[in-house]
Amino acid sequence: MAAIIGRKLGMTQIFDEAGASIPVTVIEAGPCPVTQVKTVATDGYAAIQLGFGEKKEKRAPKAERGHAKKAGLDYAPRTLREFRMDTVEGYELGQRLTVEQFEVGSRVKVTGTTKGRGFQGVMKRHGFGGRPGSHGHPMARNPGTLGPGTNPSRVIKGKKMPGQMGNTQHTERNLRVVRVDAERNLIFLRGAVPGARNSLVYIRKA
Repeated sequence: MAAIIGRKLGMTQIFDEAGASIPVTVIEAGPCPVTQVKTVATDGYAAIQLGFGEKKEKRAPKAERGHAKKAGLDYAPRTLREFRMDTVEGYELGQRLTVEQFEVGSRVKVTGTTKGRGFQGVMKRHGFGGRPGSHGHPMARNPGTLGPGTNPSRVIKGKKMPGQMGNTQHTERNLRVVRVDAERNLIFLRGAVPGARNSLVYIRKA
């Protein structure tokens, strides 16, 4: 199963042969060295660990530098991420994975951290309609009654209320690969991807 770590650059549009506009997210992905290979025999499950980016030597602990050295790297990756696999055949320590493992037209799922919106009310956080817009309602954006009266005389668990919005892990599934630029390590995915510009994303074949 193909997997890679990338950095979201932003959104743009490209045009197909018919001249139709396609909204795409551009991601700079890889090359990602394989820093560890886990097998069922040694670890109880099959997975590979990939690295992305590069840390300054003075900011990398000795343990991280030693871990990277086992994979033949002379630097410690800025990010490490483990991807579960059905089988790790074909993967070996120090191997570099690029966007070339993804084909145009294939489907992928992308995991990222959504933009943090801070503390928000029910209208923005949950899409509540609010109170009547005319005549200046004194509490136009408040959530209204929170719980039943006599029975059970409390707020039911799970009630949609104001609170922290965003800054959570989200996986967008079934995104189509529109273009792959191996020379610049770019992959173009149709649609939106969670996260702000320059945020890390993890791409796997769907």
